[in-house]
Amino acid sequence: MKDNRISNADTQALQAPAVMIKLDGQAREVLAGTTLAQLVAALGHEEKSVSTAVNGEFVARSARSRELLEGDTVLLFQPIVGG
Repeated sequence: MKDNRISNADTQALQAPAVMIKLDGQAREVLAGTTLAQLVAALGHEEKSVSTAVNGEFVARSARSRELLEGDTVLLFQPIVGG
């Protein structure tokens, strides 16, 4: 028999407010409080496989703990290595 009970965590997720961001030019809704690091992980990217920018400014991997806010524009791009 399937358990149809909803846990407290599920209830909180259902009630969590969302914010609209723009991700690579497309509107996307994320839960309020989502960090850039969480977004990168949720999209299935390895931490080092993409570079990030928010609102036109590069965001280093060490600074991806910043929360995404309503209206933020996020870009993911391939890091360029060379010299």
